Amino acid sequence: MSAAEVSTVEHGDEVVERVATLVEGIFDRLKPLLAATEAVLAENLPAESLHTLRPQVFDALGGLVIGAGFVSAPHVLADQEFGFEWWTAGNPPEQLFISLDPTSDNFLDYTRQSWYTVPRDTDRRHVNGPYVDYLCTDEYTLTFTLPAHRHGTFAGVVGADVYVREFEHAVRPMLRSLGRRASLVNAQGRVIVSNSVRDATGSLVREVDVPAWWTSGATPSTSNGRALRRCGDSPITLLVSATS
Repeated sequence: MSAAEVSTVEHGDEVVERVATLVEGIFDRLKPLLAATEAVLAENLPAESLHTLRPQVFDALGGLVIGAGFVSAPHVLADQEFGFEWWTAGNPPEQLFISLDPTSDNFLDYTRQSWYTVPRDTDRRHVNGPYVDYLCTDEYTLTFTLPAHRHGTFAGVVGADVYVREFEHAVRPMLRSLGRRASLVNAQGRVIVSNSVRDATGSLVREVDVPAWWTSGATPSTSNGRALRRCGDSPITLLVSATS
């Protein structure tokens, strides 16, 4: 292995570690909110009780996190079918309101959104995106969610929103240090951040089958000069090409 290749591997280790640390830090910010949410849910309280979560929601905001809150599963709250307590960062934070009336033309059926369905169906945490968040900011966003439970049954998700541009600021210098074309991609092969203008955020990687690699176990792989490495326990992959 040449000196340049050794340097790329070492810097690749740094990128993987940095991304894994960022992801774990975001999920750690949600843990107090998850504990408070499950305590409220255990009491079978009305929707207005969700306001008691605000201290934990506000504590989750900050750093990379620009939005946070709780979204309930249907019929979990004592007095209404849906529940939504979400705030965006600001001074002071601002509450996000959506229509929870299924008969309304503006009703948002969040139970169809993957940031909700994946934790519901897998009982595991999830990172959704990048996607353009037309509901809140019209910006490319990553949404981090954890399943919440009541008496062992899925009862909704707590989550955090992160701007892709802020995530990019945190990792792009390390990507550039690789000296080769490199991207962070999601499990579907969609680019989150890249050090190349050829790989725009939201574009789909086609030169390698990232979904198939995930399905086969997501073990470190090198094929045709392209290396794939999972970033910790997150559904984010470092893809490094043979050329710059």
